[in-house]
Amino acid sequence: MAEKLRTLRVRCSGRDRPGITAAVLDVLAANSALLRDMEQLVVGGRLTLDVIVDDTFTPETRQQLMTQCEALESVHDVTVTIDAEETAVKPPARQRSVVTVIAQTLSAGALGAVARAIASRNGNIDRVFQLACYPVMAYEFTVADVDSQTLRAALVDVSQQWQIDIAVQPQKLERRAKRLVILDVDSTLIQDEVIELLADHAGVRDQVEAITKKAMEGELDFAASLKQRVALLAGLPETALDAVAGAVRYTPGARTFIRTLKRLGFTVALVSGGFSAITDRLAAELGISHAYANTLTIVDGIITGELSGDIIDRAGKAAVLTRIAAQEQIPLEQTVAVGDGANDLDMLAVAGLGIAFNAKPVVREHADTAVSVPYLDAILFVLGIRRDEVEAADQADRATPALTDLP
Repeated sequence: MAEKLRTLRVRCSGRDRPGITAAVLDVLAANSALLRDMEQLVVGGRLTLDVIVDDTFTPETRQQLMTQCEALESVHDVTVTIDAEETAVKPPARQRSVVTVIAQTLSAGALGAVARAIASRNGNIDRVFQLACYPVMAYEFTVADVDSQTLRAALVDVSQQWQIDIAVQPQKLERRAKRLVILDVDSTLIQDEVIELLADHAGVRDQVEAITKKAMEGELDFAASLKQRVALLAGLPETALDAVAGAVRYTPGARTFIRTLKRLGFTVALVSGGFSAITDRLAAELGISHAYANTLTIVDGIITGELSGDIIDRAGKAAVLTRIAAQEQIPLEQTVAVGDGANDLDMLAVAGLGIAFNAKPVVREHADTAVSVPYLDAILFVLGIRRDEVEAADQADRATPALTDLP
C-alpha cells in the first residue's frame, strides 16, 4: 500500500484571464509551499486550477496562506478554496487509454452514453476536451484504470446506437510518435474509383462495377478481379487517362489532411490497387514522394487490357507499407494506414494504427478504428491533433498560396 502524505488542495476557479496562475503560484512560493501536483483546465472561458502542496504549515502560516488567497479573490475576481486531504507519495502506475469521439453532431446524450459505458468498466475519466467543432464535432477522453480492449468492447454498442465514431487507443508514447501515414487512393484520398471512370470511356461501367463491388467486399480475389476488369478496357486510347485524371474528385478535407501531416513532419505515402498513371499525378500535385500502384500496359497509345510488373493487391499493399517504413527507418508501431476496401485489410493489420475510412463492413470489423464522416481530415483528430492547431498553422503559412479542397 502506497504511503500517504498530508496535503492541501488549493483550487482556483473563475473567468480565465492573464496572470491568475502566476498569482496563485506566487502566494504558494511566498509561503514556502512544497509543490506535489498541479493541473489547469479552461472550458468555455472558465478556468479551474488545482495545486496540491505538502501540508507542512504551522497554524500561523496556514492562516497567512488563507488570508493571501482571499486577497486573490478580490484582485482577480476568482474563487479560491483550500482543502486538507491525503495524497499517495508515489501514485501507482495507471493504465490509460484515449477515447476519441467523432460525429457530425454530438449531443449531451451521446457523450453521456460514452461516459456511462466507460464507468461500466470501472474506467475513470481524467480529462475531456474538445478537438473540433467543425466540419465535425470531436472530443477526446483520457481514461484511467481500464485497458483499451475492454473499453473498445464496452463502446461498440454506444457507437452503433448513437451513430458516432469512437476510436480507442492506449495512451502510450507510440500514439504521440506516429511518423508515417499511408493512404489508399480510390474511395479514400479521392471520391472515385478510377477504373470505373475509365470503364465509362470504354462503355463497360456496369460490368466493371459489379466485379469491383465483389472484390472490395472480399468476395473475389483482388488480383484475379483486377485482371478481369483491366481486360474490359482493351482498346481504350491512352488519352482517356488524361480525361480521367482531370475528372477525379478529392475527398473533402484531403488537401488539409495531407498539408497538415507534411507540416508536422509525417512521411505520407499513397498505395493503390488502381493505376500509376493517375496515382503518380496525384502524388506530384500533393507533394508526396512515395506512390505505388499498378501499371497499365500501353502500346502505340492504346491500353492493351493487360498489366505490367507486379500487381499491388492486398498482400502487396502491406508489403509496400513495410518497405517504406524500412526505407524511412520508422518502426511499424509508428505507422498509420487508412483504407476502405478488403484489399486494404493486410495493410491495416500491419500498421501501428489501422483506420477504416467510410469502409465496407468487413473492413470496419477488422480495423483498429473506423471513421465514417465524409471528411478525410477528421482522421487528424484520431491522432490527437486539434482543429485550432490546424487553423493556426494555416494562418502562419498565409504568405504561401493556400490550397483549397475541391468539392
